Amino acid sequence: MFELRRLRLLHELALRGTISEVAAALAYSPSTVSQQLAQLEREAGVSLLEPDGRRVRLTTQGRLLAAHAARALELDEAARAELSSSQQIQERVRIAVMPTAAEALVPPALTLLAERMPDLRVEMVEMAPEEGLFELQARGFDLVVAEQYAGYTRELRDGIDRTLLGPDPVRLAVPPTSSATELADLHDRPWVMEPKGAAVREWTMQQCRAAGFEPDVRFEATDLIAHTRLVAAGHAVAMLPDLVWTGDRSSVRLLELPGSPVREIFAATRSSSRDNTAVTAVLTAMTEALAAHVPR
Repeated sequence: MFELRRLRLLHELALRGTISEVAAALAYSPSTVSQQLAQLEREAGVSLLEPDGRRVRLTTQGRLLAAHAARALELDEAARAELSSSQQIQERVRIAVMPTAAEALVPPALTLLAERMPDLRVEMVEMAPEEGLFELQARGFDLVVAEQYAGYTRELRDGIDRTLLGPDPVRLAVPPTSSATELADLHDRPWVMEPKGAAVREWTMQQCRAAGFEPDVRFEATDLIAHTRLVAAGHAVAMLPDLVWTGDRSSVRLLELPGSPVREIFAATRSSSRDNTAVTAVLTAMTEALAAHVPR
């Protein structure tokens, strides 16, 4: 009989690629991970790992058992969800959310949950969608709130469900004193965007090129609040989603973009948690929080 804890280590190794990364993710020492994987090999009676330079990689048998380990972990999660739903016990849901969701969606969602499930413990980490979706598959989180832009879909992962929370309009933000009326008017203005590699950066570049110009990107920041302040101070222009406006937006002037584009806000959960009442409750609260969000 295989021990589930050791199977999870093998599953993590298949996802992360190195023993040191597995150890860091699960708060073990590398030597402990190696010892447990060696014990799993003895239990399996076949070689699961082989040298790969200074590292190790999964053998064919190792990849086969890792696939079975993923299914075993899903069954374990589904069983625990079913058992907990029939008992009045405190639940814990771990969520990873992008910055705008942390500011605009999580507080009202927690208020709803405090009324509906007062014993529910929600733990949140602000995290980039790419990292959060990976950690969801690795069971670091139970729910991830992320976004995607038209033409820049995110990777689909086995065992992960997506639920659309709703659309988030994207508009052009310019300083209050700007005379611009459309995107093409900003061909010679400095821009603030997220760093290269971010889906929204590529999407924004495409919008500018469709308007006939290459934007002058002088400022880069992952924090959209920094974007709004640069725009309000008259130093840049930007394309910003409505979700960033949790308060007064009179410090900037907003213009409609061609086609009135939106980004889709979605929640990702593991398929094995479909029957988890606590995860479902968080998902519902997030959906309602987005529906109620109306920038002032």
